[in-house]
Amino acid sequence: MARKITPKKFAELSAGVRLSSHERICAERQKHILDSIQELNKEVKSLRQDVLKGKGVVSALVFIGSCVVAIIGFFKFNG
Repeated sequence: MARKITPKKFAELSAGVRLSSHERICAERQKHILDSIQELNKEVKSLRQDVLKGKGVVSALVFIGSCVVAIIGFFKFNG
């Protein structure tokens, strides 16, 4: 024999089903957002390393250029 479900009980059951479905969808979205944030963090770290390498190269070139200019200036004023 089938059980009779009162309208109130039916409303509670259907609300529970909708809520669990909504929570599952939200959990999937949050997981996707978290994955995207972690990927962006990796990219930012990589870019930061590239920028630091570039700064190192520029500072080395400036140092070498300063040495060359100092040597040329030394010989030009002495000669």
